[in-house]
Amino acid sequence: ELLIVVVIIGILASIAIPRFSTVRNQAYRAAMMSDLKNLAHLQEVYYNNAYTFASTLTDAQALSSEGIVVSINEADGTGWAATASHVALAGTELCGIFHGDAAPANGSPAVTVGVVACSF
Repeated sequence: ELLIVVVIIGILASIAIPRFSTVRNQAYRAAMMSDLKNLAHLQEVYYNNAYTFASTLTDAQALSSEGIVVSINEADGTGWAATASHVALAGTELCGIFHGDAAPANGSPAVTVGVVACSF
């Protein structure tokens, strides 16, 4: 009987662990997307005050969530682009956004102006 219980627990664990990993990765993606959307809002506020876009997170007064690295790859008076990654995803997934005349490549994988997109 004990052996049957152990086998059943092992089967349940083999089903639950991959599911948990998938849900955790979805949470990381959601946090990256949220940080980029917050940065977009802060860039608009910065532009309204300075008539140019912030080139650093400090200038934009943006904070990243725990484990997330946000990089502003391009910023000037006509546009900006940024990317975000999570340390737990080991650089395998990236989210990006670009706005205005910024090069889409600097906000890759984003392909539409002002829309956050992720590679996963």
